[in-house]
Amino acid sequence: MLTVVTRTAPTSTPPAKQMLSEQVYAHLRDAIMGGRHAPGDALKPQDLAKEQGVSLAVVREALVRLVGEGLADRLPNRGFAVPAVSDRRWQDIAEARRTIEPVVLRMSVERGDVDWEARVRAAHHRLARTPVYVPEEGEYYSGAWSEAHRVFHRTLLEGCGNRVLLETFDRTWTASELARRWSANRHPDRDHVGEHRRLEEAALARDADTAAEVLARHLTLTAAGLTGCAHREPAKDA
Repeated sequence: MLTVVTRTAPTSTPPAKQMLSEQVYAHLRDAIMGGRHAPGDALKPQDLAKEQGVSLAVVREALVRLVGEGLADRLPNRGFAVPAVSDRRWQDIAEARRTIEPVVLRMSVERGDVDWEARVRAAHHRLARTPVYVPEEGEYYSGAWSEAHRVFHRTLLEGCGNRVLLETFDRTWTASELARRWSANRHPDRDHVGEHRRLEEAALARDADTAAEVLARHLTLTAAGLTGCAHREPAKDA
């Protein structure tokens, strides 16, 4: 007698649970980036579930996503926590960015098409036209500028056409942005506008060597600006 074995297809996450997880993730991400959870604070799933009125499974799913983005740490037998402030941590991230991003930019300059050129120009225009600081957001870079800044840098790299490399950029960028928010240091002598303009010009001129060199210098200055953030109190949410 022939026995037929049937396999149950894996079930996908129900839409309602997925929506709740997305909402909890967005809430926690904003709270961490905004300083409402201090560096090193425990992120207790039970407390968060009660606070948000959702299940533990939903909270854990959101926390795992934050860990993947570098916005939370998973501690053995101790649950989750906001990353502790550490100069070594930020310098490791900066070193990774200086190692990877100029190489990816070189690929992008060599492979990018006309549509990529148009996106780079548009992203730079938006960045140049967006205020870096707004009074209601205090010492932080404005949310609009931070997003325009991220989009510009990512657009520069998108011409490479390599999804894995772009995902690596996304993760290291988010971790760098967290450090930048916590340090909240203004650097009036730094020419952000000129640095970004030179990046755009070199990329659109298809000068891969210059573009990679300018980006490496840009990232080095950013890393230098974050050194010592472990010895300052993180800026409070305005």
